[in-house]
Amino acid sequence: MAPVGKSDHDEIEKQLKGALQDLYQLMVQINTYDSSSSRPTRAVLENTINNFASSLRTIQASSSRPLPHIPPELIDYVDNGRNPDIYTREFVELARRGNQLMKGKMEAFGDFRDVLAREMVQGMPELEGDVARVVRETGGKK
Repeated sequence: MAPVGKSDHDEIEKQLKGALQDLYQLMVQINTYDSSSSRPTRAVLENTINNFASSLRTIQASSSRPLPHIPPELIDYVDNGRNPDIYTREFVELARRGNQLMKGKMEAFGDFRDVLAREMVQGMPELEGDVARVVRETGGKK
């Protein structure tokens, strides 16, 4: 979720300003178009239309870059006038709690694995090698 770089922002802003300038020039050419005159207004109008189309193509080409993903919840936070840092803090806290819960579960399953292995070896001593291998391959100490 990286922010848009300053150089990308400046480039897009430059492209938009260019397109607006071409649109303004097109408006001027349309208002001053004179089909009965001997002046070459048609060629100028065609050139202005082509310039505007080129500006739009440039903007479209730059928009094909992937945009950063902004979670809808964050947009809702900002829309409701809340600080986006609060969203980030709550998200990190939720992730931390989830990680602690998962760590606890992993430790509990590890303890269960060790107890089960010990009981299996006591009940079936002939499986001690296999039990030790399973415990070792699942992160145990045997």
